[in-house]
Amino acid sequence: MVQNKKIDGITDIRDESDKDGIRMVIELRRDVQPQIILNYLYKHSQMEVTFGVINLALVNNSPKVLNLKQLIVYFIDHRREVIRKRTEFDLDRALKRAHILEGLKIAIDHITQIIKTIRESKSTVAAKENLMKGFDLTELQAQAILEMQLQRLTALEQDKIDNEYKELLKAIEEYRAILLSSKKVDGIIKNELAEIKSKYADPRRTEIAGKAEDIEVEDLIAEEDMAITITNDGYIKRLAVSAYRKQKRGGKGVAAMATKEEDFVTQVFVASSKDYLLIFSNKGVVRWLKVYEIPIASRAAKGKNIVNLLSVDNDEKIASILAVREFTDEQSIVMATSMGTVKKTKLSEFSNPRKGGIIGINLDKGDALIGTSLSNGKCDVLLATKSGKSLRFNEKQIRDMGRATRGVRGISLAKNDLVVSMLVFPPDVSRTGSSLLSVTAKGYAKRSDFEEYRTQSRGGKGIINVKVTEKNGHVIDALAVLPDSEIMTVTKQGMIVRCPPNEVRQTGRSAQGVRLINLDAGDEVVSVAIVVNKDEENGQEGAAEAEVETEEPEVTAEE
Repeated sequence: MVQNKKIDGITDIRDESDKDGIRMVIELRRDVQPQIILNYLYKHSQMEVTFGVINLALVNNSPKVLNLKQLIVYFIDHRREVIRKRTEFDLDRALKRAHILEGLKIAIDHITQIIKTIRESKSTVAAKENLMKGFDLTELQAQAILEMQLQRLTALEQDKIDNEYKELLKAIEEYRAILLSSKKVDGIIKNELAEIKSKYADPRRTEIAGKAEDIEVEDLIAEEDMAITITNDGYIKRLAVSAYRKQKRGGKGVAAMATKEEDFVTQVFVASSKDYLLIFSNKGVVRWLKVYEIPIASRAAKGKNIVNLLSVDNDEKIASILAVREFTDEQSIVMATSMGTVKKTKLSEFSNPRKGGIIGINLDKGDALIGTSLSNGKCDVLLATKSGKSLRFNEKQIRDMGRATRGVRGISLAKNDLVVSMLVFPPDVSRTGSSLLSVTAKGYAKRSDFEEYRTQSRGGKGIINVKVTEKNGHVIDALAVLPDSEIMTVTKQGMIVRCPPNEVRQTGRSAQGVRLINLDAGDEVVSVAIVVNKDEENGQEGAAEAEVETEEPEVTAEE
């Protein structure tokens, strides 16, 4: 696994086994957590093997899967049947033998007449018939007398016949008593099992318990605050916030991530090592990723592509990532699709993860999930479309729904139009200085105040957000930006422009915007994102400490 690069962090493996036992030493890099490597080896190697057992059995000639109690019940029923048939067989054999012995006793008591009858008979068949008529014998008894050896006529042999007959009578009585008593049958089962136990039993190696408690990886991981870094190309890593030293405002900062020249950091947030990342794909499937499952990397490392950490289909793309500490009913997840559908689901609905993911939203054919956001139920939602329309409505207009539902109409779209962005924000967002930045395919951008977008009813056609023309092209994305933010614009041919939003002058809703990037012929903008600058990355440590300080009393009170 090390050579195939399936596991990272092991530098050497040394076999120190000797006559005292097996010992294997695995040496690790300094920055690797030993418990994570050990857990990975337990899961992906032969160090620890788990296999399933299916208790499939034929019950009355029908296959059934049985639980432990049913296995015991059917086994006992089978043993009862075996003992019944065995006893019936023994009884039948004993009765036949007793019948023959009764005939031999008659012959011994009348031995002179028996011999005379046999001598006067012309053949064996005639002798048998004469014995049956003369002494009231059955055919079996007559045949046994004819086959009897002369030595059986001695006194000792006569005593043996008498004793055998008496023992048979006792056995017959016992066999009949067994067939008439279920308690005797169960007693035989117990005695036979006790005998098997005394011969073959060894100390129990397994434990039968009401519920087997699996040791989760999470139970072996220390809880600490981690800085999660995600790039535009989907690379993700984590590093303890303590690795980012505190700096004064205005400092130069330290490098948080080494990226390819055409890649850049789009998200940095602080989460506990035991928090969840809810990862939504464009198909509406939600997958879980524990923070501790994200590879630890140094500040300068690129990290690992997130698709390598999940079971994602080839045609799936990551649409949104949400960090969640607890799955409560106080928060909801708001979702939007490219065809204008919106949906709101309680966060608690996503508390039961599955390996292959679960359905977050049912999508119509050709539709795709384009964004998700956490909300406290008091926010506004703004949908921006490809043709330059937008619709702002209050979140309360969306009722809570289950996971496997389609949602409701968020905006009515014109033909060939699609939703490209969803923003969820508090109604007074303008007080923070935030504005709506829209970027178009031909490299134009415009910035407008959120106050210009009046609150409307959900499901309407919306109002103009960008005046889309041949000059500026259709809308690529719409973002909520602050004056000191930075945005990164990426084109189809790999060109990148990084600039602050305040260089885009604030205009009215119906403006075309100003040129953001000069494009070559045939090139167009494919994505735009807010860039996390180094000051923000290093500022996450202080934010994390403030967050922990405010939350600690609540945790203590709950405990």
